Amino acid sequence: MRIGVPREIKNHEYRVGLTPESAVELVAAGHEILIETGAGAGIGATDAAYEAAGAKIAPDAGTVFSQSDMIVKVKEPQATERAMLSDGQILFTYLHLAPDPDQTADLVKSGAVCIAYETVTDPSGGLPLLKPMSQVAGRMSIQAGATALEKSHGGRGVLLGGVPGVHPAKVAVLGGGVVGFHAAQMAVGMQADVTILDKSPAALERLSNHFGASARVLYSNRAAVATAIAEADLVIGAVLVPGAAAPKLVTREMLGTMQPGAVLVDVAIDQGGCFETSKPTTHADPTYVVDDIVHYCVANMPGGVARTSTYALNNVTLPFALALANKGWKKALADDAHLRNGLNVANGAVTCAPVAEVLGYPYVPAEQVLAG
Repeated sequence: MRIGVPREIKNHEYRVGLTPESAVELVAAGHEILIETGAGAGIGATDAAYEAAGAKIAPDAGTVFSQSDMIVKVKEPQATERAMLSDGQILFTYLHLAPDPDQTADLVKSGAVCIAYETVTDPSGGLPLLKPMSQVAGRMSIQAGATALEKSHGGRGVLLGGVPGVHPAKVAVLGGGVVGFHAAQMAVGMQADVTILDKSPAALERLSNHFGASARVLYSNRAAVATAIAEADLVIGAVLVPGAAAPKLVTREMLGTMQPGAVLVDVAIDQGGCFETSKPTTHADPTYVVDDIVHYCVANMPGGVARTSTYALNNVTLPFALALANKGWKKALADDAHLRNGLNVANGAVTCAPVAEVLGYPYVPAEQVLAG
């Protein structure tokens, strides 16, 4: 199979779909790799490094899309990229379709086979291709929030860990999954006053056992969220409903109860955000202010630490890329129910139930597409 890797074109996105080391593995398995020139520059991987790995260098994205059986990316395809997809071509990347009707419509129209990293599952019910980026984003949310809290960035002027004789910042983490755990871990490490809220009894027990007296772990309900955000200097939105739009946990009205200069970091922004006042921002212009509350809503946070993120992502995506290339998408998906859960759009049909429901498409199970 010929596998194409275009250069990412989203604002300040420096990650790349395949590292040179991953290219070596795919070439060794008998496949051809076509890399757009400069695609790896953001992680320090030169065209020469890819050529040494056995890949071929393409002059532009058009060549990559037109000559590849499978496209491996990081971020969802932008409009110009979606226009280059062809019928039956495999697209393997993050998609986050639920809050993005335009992208969904374009992918349906393209006839491409679109497999989303974020809905591939594992035997324990986890999301293994989302997990490493959630780990990165969770950790980054605290350093981003700490910076936004500085007075020069519009924040309250509060140091996250305080100093002897002065209270540390209060950090509220909404959601105790992978993002929330790693955010809390960083905040605790910086000696902040941390509260984590979650609805899952299992998550509450796990978090309580891990953090002990280092963080408060509370059951999440409307009253608990309202109290936590009213007291917080920094709020991390870390909720996830796989494949679906994120629930709005904080309304605009609730901002009026918060301290002026407090900071909201919405890690759920890829899925529409969990704050009513959230809107996607970029690394070039990461924050904005609503009702005296600073909002940080960068939709590709891990792109800011592109080298770490790319290698962490490739560690988990490569086995699936190999399976798709070695077997073809139909057999690979038929053989692996967890990879099959990653199929979001195929042959003009929406095959992810939450996406179909929220965007009003007929839901076609992946098994039906495979049988066709």
